[in-house]
Amino acid sequence: MVNTALSIGGLAGVLLSGGFIYWQIGRYAAPQVPETLFDERRLFIAYAVGLFVGAPLVFPFLFYLSALRNAALDVALLDLLLLLAGTELAAFLLRRARYFGQDAAGPFYALGMRAGAAGILVVALVTGALSAAAPPAAELPVVFAQAVAVVAVSTASGYLAIRLPERQGLLAGSPVGAALFAVFGYVLIGGAEVLDPATGFASAALAVAGSTWVIFRLRDLVLGRIPPPSGAAPKAASPSAYGRLERRTGPE
Repeated sequence: MVNTALSIGGLAGVLLSGGFIYWQIGRYAAPQVPETLFDERRLFIAYAVGLFVGAPLVFPFLFYLSALRNAALDVALLDLLLLLAGTELAAFLLRRARYFGQDAAGPFYALGMRAGAAGILVVALVTGALSAAAPPAAELPVVFAQAVAVVAVSTASGYLAIRLPERQGLLAGSPVGAALFAVFGYVLIGGAEVLDPATGFASAALAVAGSTWVIFRLRDLVLGRIPPPSGAAPKAASPSAYGRLERRTGPE
């Protein structure tokens, strides 16, 4: 059962984190846009870096969930702080690495790293739940909602960590704002551990809904304004310029 659980957990982690890369970042690659706005090889390397980053973060993440189940709130808070600090430190270092941070496409690589790290957390979450002797059927939808929420919260935090000088408040972007939002999200994810299945599912779903709103609110503002690697002038984000799924056959 452990091998089966690990296989299902690995599949869930890859599908959810890879799905974010494909649908949310892939929309800024040709032919969805006239010219790909990032180096695809660097993006996949950043995703692989995220897989390695996620490995040590699994421990505070699982300890956080376990502490909540045992009503050890002080331990849960410490584990949550370690999880968030590790994530933000990894993102900070990646953005300042010469390989990833030397051009304007850095936000793409930072998001790819966060998606990879979240994918490993999903693997641990799903594998742990399915490794139980006989997990109740009612808990499986809760675990699925938690898994989606982990990727959604992690990537939404990535958008909130990117500075937008023209905006004010939380949406202006900063690591502090990203961490505060992540606290909100992981509290909802953790709440599913101590609530009844129906309420726990609703708690995780709320984390998904809030994260989805942030992602769609900031996606074009953050990524759509990044200039292509050729050095062409950036275009303003708009449905007519970005995000179309059909092949473009010529300039606007």
